[in-house]
Amino acid sequence: MRMAEAGDAVMGRLIARYGPVDAMEQARRGVLDPGFARDEKDRAEASRRHLDLGRHAAAWAARYTDPAGDLAQGMRRGARLVVPGDVEWPTQLDDLGDGRPFGLWADGQANLRFSCLRSVSVVGARAATAYGTTVAAEFAMSLGGRGWTVISGGAYGIDGAAHRGALASGTPTVVVLACGTDTCYPSAHEDLFHAVRQQGVVISEWPPGAHPTRLRFLIRNRVIAALSRGTVVVQAAARSGALNTATHAWSLNRQLMAVPGPITTDVSAGCHVLIRQGKAVCVTSAEEIIELVGSIGDDLAPEQRGPVQPRDGLNDETRRVLEAIPARGATGPAVIAVAAGVDIGTALACLGALAAAGFVENVDRGWRLRPAARR
Repeated sequence: MRMAEAGDAVMGRLIARYGPVDAMEQARRGVLDPGFARDEKDRAEASRRHLDLGRHAAAWAARYTDPAGDLAQGMRRGARLVVPGDVEWPTQLDDLGDGRPFGLWADGQANLRFSCLRSVSVVGARAATAYGTTVAAEFAMSLGGRGWTVISGGAYGIDGAAHRGALASGTPTVVVLACGTDTCYPSAHEDLFHAVRQQGVVISEWPPGAHPTRLRFLIRNRVIAALSRGTVVVQAAARSGALNTATHAWSLNRQLMAVPGPITTDVSAGCHVLIRQGKAVCVTSAEEIIELVGSIGDDLAPEQRGPVQPRDGLNDETRRVLEAIPARGATGPAVIAVAAGVDIGTALACLGALAAAGFVENVDRGWRLRPAARR
């Protein structure tokens, strides 16, 4: 983890072929097994990309330090190292293949694997609007209230709002950093990360002391997408890190969802593109999110319906008779029957039913609407 950058597929294949101990020894020396080097060269030629494996291995060797130092520093900071095969390792990360994390530093009270069994990633723009942060917080709080963990990147805007909403629900939340767990980035979220450590967990692929870079944020996003059952993009510009996370979720066959926003707002343009392309499902509530990522048939969202009106229960003939009664004044049943297109017997029967239901009343001048029905 110290020698190779996170997501290094060459190191991933080296570990898969020789195991972590032998792979570390080869990387430390900067000399790779000839058979492995030959296979990597063939792979690069087949994909028409350039790979200087000697320089790659030399870079690994130059970054080598005693692993005991990282372990000791991590323990002093309260972080633990979780690697593939550990009980706490989230096995869904194996879907990343050669790009799977070599390990994860975890700092927090919650168990990482258990927290991610029922989880949803909520991501979006740093420069979010009040609408976006409100939606993210409400979604996260509702998801947490139903036992779902919220995963995000701990950034300003949508990420921070999602973590705060999850904390308010009393359930764990997971922050995936692009730096060491001992580095608070952004620095203004120090209190937020402290609260997350008490209730959830802060994780990172990078060793203690590592600082964030633009590329590391993009690499980090694949972990956010892989850890959860689905990703919700609350707000995203047409070009943004949130869309990068959405791309990873799409490629991993995770459920991808997006929240619609005003078409006049640039910060929602990316969400609208995802929906228009058919990659993301439009969601407007936590119940709709759970329906998509939950158990089939058990987590159905209620159908949204308009308000029920008193007239909705009337049959066609009765509704026509009611519509035939003038809004002002009263009229006789014969006139009402002609206007409604029914015979006099049907009109009288419908008027009796309408009177019993409180829609109309019979006065000296004929039938008229009751004041409440008129309104």
